[in-house]
Amino acid sequence: MNKMGLDVAVIGATGAVGEVFMRVAIERNFPVRNLRLLASSRSAGKQIKYGGELLTVRETNEQSLEGVDLVFCSASSEVSRIWGPWCRDREIIMIDDGSAFRMDDDVPLVIPEVNGDDLDTHNWIISIPNCTTTPLVMALDAMRQVSSIKRVIVATYQAVSGTGAAAVEELISQNISLSQGIDVSTPESYPVQIAQNVLPHVDDFDEDGFTKEELKMRNETRKILHHDSLPFAATCVRVPVFYGHSEVVHVEFSSEISLDDLGSALSSQDGLVYDDDQTHYVTPLEAADSDETFVSRLRLDPSVENGVVFWCVSDNLRKGAATNAIQIAESLLERGILSGS
Repeated sequence: MNKMGLDVAVIGATGAVGEVFMRVAIERNFPVRNLRLLASSRSAGKQIKYGGELLTVRETNEQSLEGVDLVFCSASSEVSRIWGPWCRDREIIMIDDGSAFRMDDDVPLVIPEVNGDDLDTHNWIISIPNCTTTPLVMALDAMRQVSSIKRVIVATYQAVSGTGAAAVEELISQNISLSQGIDVSTPESYPVQIAQNVLPHVDDFDEDGFTKEELKMRNETRKILHHDSLPFAATCVRVPVFYGHSEVVHVEFSSEISLDDLGSALSSQDGLVYDDDQTHYVTPLEAADSDETFVSRLRLDPSVENGVVFWCVSDNLRKGAATNAIQIAESLLERGILSGS
């Protein structure tokens, strides 16, 4: 590791996002001096390779976190709520991948290409948006440069890796069983079989019939865009895809727009790739292992005034989580909020 740089701790290092975080850190040459891989007591003792070194996973506790410069947390909300305040009390920045702090007034919810300036008002905890919110907001932020947004309707098609490694293994197992003519065993990750199926159900249902995932998308989009009253509705669907979240988005604008103007704005957005070929589109398979958000099939919506529809895809473990975290840390360094030694 680098002699100069940051002492970084990764809570949830054995999870899917933790693994991708380490890969992205190496790819982007993020300045890590020492890396501490942390997890629950069940995973302590496991060994993981990072940059040619074999590192031993340690249990997350005060001793294993003491003296670090930066904490990246990708664990349960319960874990985040324990270590977030602990980091804050010691003036250690924690970038949190979960939903525990996203809607707290004193916690910036950040996509660096969109609202990086919000990092200047951090209170030692910084949240990453939901992996469906990030690609959506990147597209919306570009489009609102043409005209203010009046209303957003979105349907998502979310990969099983968004649930975790166990869901990926369950889909693999179900696919094998079905290919061999064997009955699928009782599902554990989802209420019903996910293989050869789609579930209009991501996260728990709220009292109004929307799921918590759908409400997260609405609330997070409003917060990041600083548009607290934006009319917004989502339907989140789990699909039998391993990696990559897709979205169909309907947007209404407050004034007349053109596809050329919107296309130019999308093409100018950092981290976003726009394809203006109406017959071409990017699939989750093509977006896998990429840090970009892909927008295609942009077209006018004839059912409403000043409306468009488009298709949006991104890798949920990279830009939807790990890459966004690294980019936040890079921005903290650039702004002088975080410094290595």
